Amino acid sequence: MDIIAIIQIVLSVLLVVVILLQQRGSGLGGAFGGDSSAYSTKRGLEKVLYSATIVLAILFFAISVTRLFL
Repeated sequence: MDIIAIIQIVLSVLLVVVILLQQRGSGLGGAFGGDSSAYSTKRGLEKVLYSATIVLAILFFAISVTRLFL
């Protein structure tokens, strides 16, 4: 197993964990018409998880494309 495959596996596990740790903003209330229209910004850990999700997704995509051409 090459190093790029190991990196891709680690990134995929981290990406799944970070996505699962994020809280749902509307929950089930939005599905039943109870959606709040109040504007809220991401703060603290929620903002870190959001940024980490974006970074990990970009890295995972880059590694996947790299593996495609190697």
